[in-house]
Amino acid sequence: MSSTVSAESLPGADPVHSAPSASAGKRDVWLVFWIVPAFFITFGVIFFALARVMPPPRPDVTTDQMAHFFHAHALTIQIGFGVLILIVGGAGAANGIIGYHMKRMTSGSVMAYAYMGAMSVGVLPGCLLVAFCFLTAVYRPNRDPQLLALLYDLGLLSYVGSLGCFSTMYFALAVAILYDKNQIFPKWLAYVSIWQIVTEIMAMPVFVSKAGPFAWNGSISFWIGVVVFGFWLCCVIVFLRKATDRQPVDEPHLD
Repeated sequence: MSSTVSAESLPGADPVHSAPSASAGKRDVWLVFWIVPAFFITFGVIFFALARVMPPPRPDVTTDQMAHFFHAHALTIQIGFGVLILIVGGAGAANGIIGYHMKRMTSGSVMAYAYMGAMSVGVLPGCLLVAFCFLTAVYRPNRDPQLLALLYDLGLLSYVGSLGCFSTMYFALAVAILYDKNQIFPKWLAYVSIWQIVTEIMAMPVFVSKAGPFAWNGSISFWIGVVVFGFWLCCVIVFLRKATDRQPVDEPHLD
């Protein structure tokens, strides 16, 4: 039984004016929820339009071509990744609200903590390292082209090839959904999450392939994963909104 006392039960209370609305009782949850689409829209603009990391530049190019990439896009890389470093905490908000609703599942808290822990580790190689590699490359435009080539490879291999942390995250979410009886998220989202693990495994050859479908910009290693992730992310945002809307205002607080 919830310890919350409704306004209608208090002597002399006006139920029309005293009872909080469902939205008012969850302002903090709604605030964090709206950070999620705002962050990922900004993330997409940065990676596609400014930093030119999506789609990734080719791996089968010469050292001089790698250096030219940084010289040609230096300003937009600085703007884009500068903004990313400023707002990257939005990724934590996204992970936090997903973990929050996972803890409402009957599967318990362990998978929620596994999800948040895996994402906390994954954001470093999968997001921030490429940003710092590219920002370092354009910070001093007269660097040795060999050093620029090293930063080019390191940044893009890290971005596309950060596999294990995200596989663990998708596994934790899938297991939590499949064991949940509260129907926080639909069961089929668990199978979409499992497909995410498959796309991570399919990206393993990026560390040895410099051209073709298994290179870091290839149709199998990169583009299939992008399509599946885009679908998964849209579904997660939609169902996060539904889960937040359906959550009772007087639901006991989660530890």
